[in-house]
Amino acid sequence: MANSNEVRRSIPEDCQAAGQEIPKRPARASNFGSVPVTDSTFEKDVLESDIPVLVDFWAPWAGPCRMIAPVVEEIADQYAGLVKVVKLNTDENPNMAGQYGIRSIPTLMVFKDGQRVDSVVGAVPKSTLAKTLEKYL
Repeated sequence: MANSNEVRRSIPEDCQAAGQEIPKRPARASNFGSVPVTDSTFEKDVLESDIPVLVDFWAPWAGPCRMIAPVVEEIADQYAGLVKVVKLNTDENPNMAGQYGIRSIPTLMVFKDGQRVDSVVGAVPKSTLAKTLEKYL
């Protein structure tokens, strides 16, 4: 154990000092986590998806969007392979936000077979979002 006067080295430095290979961080599978979409990729990524899609209409300046962001990521990981989770920044992509009548953010919409089938407005608990998604699996 290092005494209080010693500085703790990082794992890569420890490995190099011991002549070991530096451990690599596991790569995140491509279907885990949310994926950004834009006005130009919305049709392909959402409407043409083979699985249900949860679209998080958000903006970086909105407190409730920042509050629900970790919940959206947890949902993306939990339902990986069953539901695609995407995020659309409404400031940068006003066309889709306007087309779907987004008046309040965050708005989370569920799309299945190219159709909007449900929506949730506001920073809701994970259980509410999960119950909404479960109906379309």
